[in-house]
Amino acid sequence: MVDEPRAGQGQDPLGNRLLVVDDEPSIGRLVRKIAEGIGFEVLLTEDPIVFAKTAREWRPSVIILDLKIPGTDGIELLRGLAADNCAAHIVLTSVIDDKVLEAAQQLGRDRGLNMGALLHKPIRIDILERLLRALKPVPKTLLADDLGEGIAAGQLFLEYQPKLDCRLGRITGVEALVRWRHPVHGIVRPDQFVALAEESDLIRSLTDWVIVEATKQAAAWQAERLGLVVAINMSAKDIEDLALPDRLHHHCRHAGIEPNAIILELTETSAMREAVQMMDVLTRLRLKGFRLSIDDFGTGYSSLVQLQKLPFSEIKIDGSFVMQMMHSASCRVVVEIIIELARRLELKSVAEAVEDEATLKSLAEMGCDMAQGYHLSRPIAAEQIAGFVRKYGSGGAR
Repeated sequence: MVDEPRAGQGQDPLGNRLLVVDDEPSIGRLVRKIAEGIGFEVLLTEDPIVFAKTAREWRPSVIILDLKIPGTDGIELLRGLAADNCAAHIVLTSVIDDKVLEAAQQLGRDRGLNMGALLHKPIRIDILERLLRALKPVPKTLLADDLGEGIAAGQLFLEYQPKLDCRLGRITGVEALVRWRHPVHGIVRPDQFVALAEESDLIRSLTDWVIVEATKQAAAWQAERLGLVVAINMSAKDIEDLALPDRLHHHCRHAGIEPNAIILELTETSAMREAVQMMDVLTRLRLKGFRLSIDDFGTGYSSLVQLQKLPFSEIKIDGSFVMQMMHSASCRVVVEIIIELARRLELKSVAEAVEDEATLKSLAEMGCDMAQGYHLSRPIAAEQIAGFVRKYGSGGAR
């Protein structure tokens, strides 16, 4: 059977629907409590037939699926979801071997499913809550209508996540992360509106806003003698703009900082799209003094020849490998290989999603140059950065 929605709940018009298939009632109750507090409508089941019917008819936005269900297994369920063209974000969970979990995740991707993070049992409440908040959808049609107005009305703001130099043991950089304070939906994350900016041709306005704010803040931190390098995420659409290097250089001059105080981060997929166009724009950015980082490295299918050709300054290791490297031998090997690859190509290596001291220590032992993640600090407001940097340098933030 499947649980009915709680009293007062109806069909959620925003599509914030979570379907959980797990034969452990305590797990279902935990997930339901956390998810409903975030704003999800939640249905629970341990029956694979009911699960398949519910997934098809109820159209959940997120599915949490235990790979070991009596009477079937998660691979069969994934096969059925793929046959039904399920569009939900699928999170796998189990107590089984990490290698099996990773293989199931890759199989789902190969079948065209939207596979997300892995949740290891016992499930940590903080990780579950963070994951569900990141997956909570926002109505795209409304956002597309509101985004231009939101940029003009000053609804955007930046938070900054500190980056640790593993060798020096101090904070030497930050990553600028844009947020949208939506008047109806509250704080909206960039992964929920950057694609809309690209689709509606607002990406140049969004990127320029971020660059202006980040360069002004970088100048303020230079005046405080903090010496922080600011990383800024770039859209694939941005790199198609031949005027981008001149525009960014202008923003730096206007703020009174040198371009080498800025690192521009591109995802691995976007950096490998149009090789000639990329080479043109990225080379001109380097000539003007900007640093370039290839983000989420290890998740795409980029050519190592292209990586060698394009003028990057650093490789950023995808957080999915970093988060699992202490309990997954294969993820640890991937991290080690990427760090060594960066060293041999004379690039800096940066690990994201560092969640604990053991991971940070292991990365340092591997020779990783930089690290960031919740173990060091969550993204925080600009006015908190100076105090955090000085406190960390004195040992007080560790």
